[in-house]
Amino acid sequence: MPEARAEEATATVRSGGRSAREQDGAPGGPERPDTDAGGTAAAGAATDGTPPAAAPADEASPAGAAPGGTTGRPRRRQARGEARVAQLLEAAAAVFCASGYNGASTNAIAREAGVSPGTLYQFFPNKEAIAIKLGEQLLHRWRETYGAAFVVSRIELPLDEMLNTVLDPLIAFNCENPAFAVLTHGSEIPGVITREHDALHASMLTRTEELLGAYLPELPADQVSRTAEMSFVLFKAGLDLVMAHEGAEREAYTEELKAVMRRYLEPLVCDTPDTEATRPPHTP
Repeated sequence: MPEARAEEATATVRSGGRSAREQDGAPGGPERPDTDAGGTAAAGAATDGTPPAAAPADEASPAGAAPGGTTGRPRRRQARGEARVAQLLEAAAAVFCASGYNGASTNAIAREAGVSPGTLYQFFPNKEAIAIKLGEQLLHRWRETYGAAFVVSRIELPLDEMLNTVLDPLIAFNCENPAFAVLTHGSEIPGVITREHDALHASMLTRTEELLGAYLPELPADQVSRTAEMSFVLFKAGLDLVMAHEGAEREAYTEELKAVMRRYLEPLVCDTPDTEATRPPHTP
């Protein structure tokens, strides 16, 4: 019997601290995150035990040269964890759009992702954590989108073309990421998202002022500021209509939004002496 116990202990150590019964899926505790050969939890998951002594060596080894003949196993585990997080965030976006933030639940998100609630909790403790992570990703993409759209070189374009090059990527982003609007509006949204969105709003308004100031250099600064704020509000209101429709109707409202923006800005462009002769008038 001592030999049998010694063999069982050896097998347990080799399996990352789990008994043969637990490896076979027999009941023995709550669902745990995927682990690598050393018992290290997948990305985003927490562990409740101390990993064996071999785990740090595995983690410190360069990719493709892990001890014991293992090749890149921790990296593959990390990639699987990242893929699972992406899957859960995509499901959360769909649920938030369908039910709103308040109406969404972790069970609904897990069901949309095709996983068990236990699997979801390996990566996110609650709905708020999911919303914050998704909000961070969307806000980062939005910064990149408007940063590329509001480029000062746009001032060389006629008004119609400038509006197309600035507005098209902004409208496309919102249409492709409807969860962005859900997570940036409403009193129930986690405060960290609201604060980030407010800061982003201020930054975007500043970029709008800079672009209009360069495009309409003869306008006084205070008028540029008012024009930028009014343009921003017009865009947001028109975007709500665009987002409320699909297909051909969405395209029609997109053109209406551009027409409103053009008709608001066009008199300012025509009244500017240094641009009147160089920019062709709009022909409907």
